[in-house]
Amino acid sequence: MQKGNVFKVLVFLLVISMLGTACSLTRLPAALLSPSTQSQSTPTVSVETVSPTALPADNNASIVVPQFGDLEGSLEALYQKVSPGVVSIQFSSSSGEGLGSGFVIDKEGHIVTNYHVAGEADKLEVHFSSGLKVYGTLIGSDTDSDLAVIKVDVPAEDLTPLPLADSDTALVGQTVVAIGNPYGLNGSMTLGIISARGRVLDSIRQTASGTYFSAGDLIQTDASINPGNSGGPLLNLNGEVVGVNRAIQTSGSTLSGESANTGIGFAVSSNIVRKVVPSLIANGSYDYPYLGMSSLNSLSLAVIDELGLTKTSGAYISDIVTGGPADKAGLKAGRTPTQIQGLYSGGDLIIAVDGQPIKEFSELLTYMVLNKQPGDVITFTIMRGGQEMDLPVTLGARP
Repeated sequence: MQKGNVFKVLVFLLVISMLGTACSLTRLPAALLSPSTQSQSTPTVSVETVSPTALPADNNASIVVPQFGDLEGSLEALYQKVSPGVVSIQFSSSSGEGLGSGFVIDKEGHIVTNYHVAGEADKLEVHFSSGLKVYGTLIGSDTDSDLAVIKVDVPAEDLTPLPLADSDTALVGQTVVAIGNPYGLNGSMTLGIISARGRVLDSIRQTASGTYFSAGDLIQTDASINPGNSGGPLLNLNGEVVGVNRAIQTSGSTLSGESANTGIGFAVSSNIVRKVVPSLIANGSYDYPYLGMSSLNSLSLAVIDELGLTKTSGAYISDIVTGGPADKAGLKAGRTPTQIQGLYSGGDLIIAVDGQPIKEFSELLTYMVLNKQPGDVITFTIMRGGQEMDLPVTLGARP
């Protein structure tokens, strides 16, 4: 307890004793501690760092309980620094009107947002926190990552670009903030943490069979995200963009800005933004590497037993597109019916990608999207009939 607080408590107890009465004190929870590593470009903030407290456990081990510092002052400084780079977007299309968010990426007037905000809009209004309002022009979009780039004709001195973080270094538990335009309340800021990494959602682009391609390397957060936050930045306490807010989980399904926040939100990682946005600016589109296969993302013990697998983790191939890269490389999908409806045994289990072990399909997808391009070779280590083997696959481009 700080000295000032100790003094206040002593005075309070002295007054109580003089009045001959007694009362109980309620301890207020402390705010989350900011990350200890900050870049030189961060706002100057003072955050108290306190050593962890160890509590004895029954097995004589120690449970480390962090003592959280106070973010008072640092969040205000963060908001003042980054809010000029966050914009509100009003869009209209043949299907109606809507609200979204975005952020400035450079001094040339490029603004990053979601495809489902700007990708099909007939008219785009971009509103800055300074009060400046201009029309924007869509110059590139990507239905796989749900990203889009808008161009505005604004003097460079009116633009505040937000830097991109390396999302590979963003850890679960790290404090993050979301700034955007929820329900039209522009400039709203919410606080949370990174809840998980490497999540997978359906993309907006459909396959020839009517299913959807997968979008990988999404960040899960409990920072409050609501309709209108779509396209806005998810930031670390250094004021760097870790992700682009995309969707929220509601009633068992992921929706993009249609229902209220439930504490589970998803953001496109900044490293996906790094790969996709330059191509959107230069070419208007981005080509993703393509395997032409479907996989079970996670395996229960019941499924593992039914399939007769000798490993408990990996990406089990459930379907292969005829003539696709995976088919041409000789990968196999399950074809033998099992006692579980819709589950077929005999498929390959991918356990490593380019020598890196994977636990599930989401790790395979994230690695491929971040590290490979169409035409590159990716090597899968698979289990087939109890035997381990390597198979190289030449990646195509998503059709």
